[in-house]
Amino acid sequence: MKNLWDDTQAAACKDDLALRVYTSNLLGQNDELVLHGGGNTSVKITDNGEELLYVKGSGWDLVSIKEEGFAPVRLSPLLEMAEREALSDTDMVSGQKAAMTNPAAPNPSVEAILHALIPFKFVDHTHADAVVTLSNSKEGERLIAECFEGFLIVPYVMPGFILAHTIYKMTQDFDWQNCKGIILHHHGIFTFDDDAKRSYDKMIKAVTAAEDFLEKWTTLACNVYEPKASLDTARLKELIEKSKGCEVVLKTDQSPLALTYASQKKLKTFATRGVLTPEHIIRTKRVPLIIEDRDIEGALTEYIAAYVAYFKRYAKEEIMLNPAPNYAVIKDYGVVLFGRSEKEANILKDIIEHTMKAVLRADQLGGYQSIGEKESFEMEYWELEQAKLK
Repeated sequence: MKNLWDDTQAAACKDDLALRVYTSNLLGQNDELVLHGGGNTSVKITDNGEELLYVKGSGWDLVSIKEEGFAPVRLSPLLEMAEREALSDTDMVSGQKAAMTNPAAPNPSVEAILHALIPFKFVDHTHADAVVTLSNSKEGERLIAECFEGFLIVPYVMPGFILAHTIYKMTQDFDWQNCKGIILHHHGIFTFDDDAKRSYDKMIKAVTAAEDFLEKWTTLACNVYEPKASLDTARLKELIEKSKGCEVVLKTDQSPLALTYASQKKLKTFATRGVLTPEHIIRTKRVPLIIEDRDIEGALTEYIAAYVAYFKRYAKEEIMLNPAPNYAVIKDYGVVLFGRSEKEANILKDIIEHTMKAVLRADQLGGYQSIGEKESFEMEYWELEQAKLK
């Protein structure tokens, strides 16, 4: 992974917050680190004797974030929240907002408490493809341990307060100075330092190690260049719009990667093993529509029935989201994305492209394995994730 640091540009930053913006933009420029709002960063700054955490505002993209995209939050209330045994989403959000010194700033990231816990000035968090590919394999625990010696390695837990409190408990009497970073299984990676450049460098070095591992033990051979099947796209569009109750933009991906992915045997089993990283589910849903025999209407009916059953298995007081799919994998034809706009269709295309690469590589490491169905439901219906889309 290329290190994009530029001494001249860094030297032009007038203060720590400007430097935080600069390194956040560097991380955001690489879509193999973060995609469409993914990841978050922070910097701790003392202002008039009070320690503040400037953390990425929810909904901002690292590639384009500016100083006003960071929420200034008093550090001490966040640290107090981390110690609690339980904290509802409502109480967490209201507590974080009450601790903000600028009420006009965006809502702090759902990972603000965790950023506060890490005792370094600069904290970087990404959902690096290479790291998540390793942890999303059936041998993930072993491979991550081999590849990331000296890192704190955390089993998957729900992001937000639960994750922060888990790490709080794991790091009592912990030697932070000798910790190289944090790996969150099925989620991503944290690096940190009191120097912005060193924190950024640590991220690039760690992700490069994962990329090197994948290059050594896997290949990404995409050797299907022409579709072997046809598709009535007009009929598909009509049925999807009817199911969603709105117009959609169809975007077709027939790249060698998509065609290779869509040509796999037992496609329904192969292509329905879950998301690359949990936050993707609010855009993609847990699984795509699979069309193997050209019966679009039958496949869609089956998909919706399966989604309703999935919802009923785990729902408590939630209201069901629209059960129609957000993308489809069509046997020997490719991948089709359904967006409410051109922008949304392009976002879906980007996310699925990264997912396909990870699945094909992880299968060479013992098999791709995402978070479970119950954990997927919790993320899909987590009000703090849904708020990002709004």
